[in-house]
Amino acid sequence: MRALLILIGLAALVVVGLMSLGLLKLEGTPGSLPRVKLEGGAAPQVKADMATISVGTENKTIDVPTVGTTQKTITVPTVKMDTPASNAAAPAK
Repeated sequence: MRALLILIGLAALVVVGLMSLGLLKLEGTPGSLPRVKLEGGAAPQVKADMATISVGTENKTIDVPTVGTTQKTITVPTVKMDTPASNAAAPAK
């Protein structure tokens, strides 16, 4: 990679040297943008099979620290996810 950069740098120096000595003259003419005409066509269609995520709560009994420990029932959040593969195996409702 370093050798390629050195070769490009040397080529640029050679071009600048030839231009400064008058051995190379570059001339350009103004150009114009091409004219493009668009007709018809359609946007691509994409079908996405996404996972289903369910968020809910359920009651669980956990130890709550106090001077002593007691068990209390509280509501904790839950998250369930059905991947596309498991959705395909389930019958349609």
